[in-house]
Amino acid sequence: MPDSSIRIVTYNVRYFGHMLRGLASTVGPKRRVAFALAGLDPLPDVVCLQEVETTSLRSTIAHRPKLAGETQLMAFMGRMEETFTAQGRDMPYEAFYFRAHHYKLGEVSLYTTGLAVLVNKRTLQVDKHNVDAPMSITHHHVQRLKDRKQSRICAHMRLLRRDDGRPFHVFNTHLSLPTPFAREFWSTKDKMGCGVNQLHEARKLAEFVGSLRADEPFIVCGDFNSPPSSPVFRYLTGDVSFTCAQAAVGQIDPSVSRGFPTAGFMHMRMHLDHMFSGGGVRWLDTEETHPFGDLKSRFHGLSDHMPIVARFALEALPATLPVPGVPSVG
Repeated sequence: MPDSSIRIVTYNVRYFGHMLRGLASTVGPKRRVAFALAGLDPLPDVVCLQEVETTSLRSTIAHRPKLAGETQLMAFMGRMEETFTAQGRDMPYEAFYFRAHHYKLGEVSLYTTGLAVLVNKRTLQVDKHNVDAPMSITHHHVQRLKDRKQSRICAHMRLLRRDDGRPFHVFNTHLSLPTPFAREFWSTKDKMGCGVNQLHEARKLAEFVGSLRADEPFIVCGDFNSPPSSPVFRYLTGDVSFTCAQAAVGQIDPSVSRGFPTAGFMHMRMHLDHMFSGGGVRWLDTEETHPFGDLKSRFHGLSDHMPIVARFALEALPATLPVPGVPSVG
């Protein structure tokens, strides 16, 4: 019986500029990230990326575009194509970009922010997406500064499994850092995941997921800037009953905030990236998911974050319900 499990990756790639501390994008990290993703076996069916530029001074100053109008994602997909070609394989991914914010000085674009989703066309079919209008989840604690605050969005895709037409949803997001304008910011020692603005964004995210998923399976992943046991994490796994993939397979203790760091800054280690689910998703494993700083990982040193790589199955439909895309008999 063929394997119908689905493999998904969430990864904050830091604008492919980790070598220059995020100040500029270079071709080397794009090539190395492409090589690392292509080396996963089995290949992921979905890859969700955070901190991906459109095109700007930051994304082009150290890596000039080969073609007029080439975006950072286009340049990365060029490296993906090169990698698969060098290995004698066809490149199976189609990329979708979700733009969040645009910072300009006059007519010069300094930097842009966004999310991306790569879909393996061999195994999945795209049914719907919100590329043209990603959902805004930004909470503006200080209204007069809202135009200066980095926008936060949620990307959405409804995908169909090619072997049987089963649908599921993927939501990719990147929550804000805790706002320093709230009194609670200065009164708590552990600030990540405790921000009032972060809880507002988590609520908007949960409402958005609930408005689209109906009763279908869904994955919510990304950089939440919130560790396990934080108010944001507890809200998502408690109040709205999302299932944490790493906790479901026993990789982490969800009550411990620092047990499995997914990001690092100088000497700090933080667990900020997560993958959640609901609606009939059963997590199978998180193989190739390593803590930040693990030298054994193929992703070591490529970003200030480490990816979460997970595999899941869709629970069987009740016998009384037809399988989407499969004609009924009788």
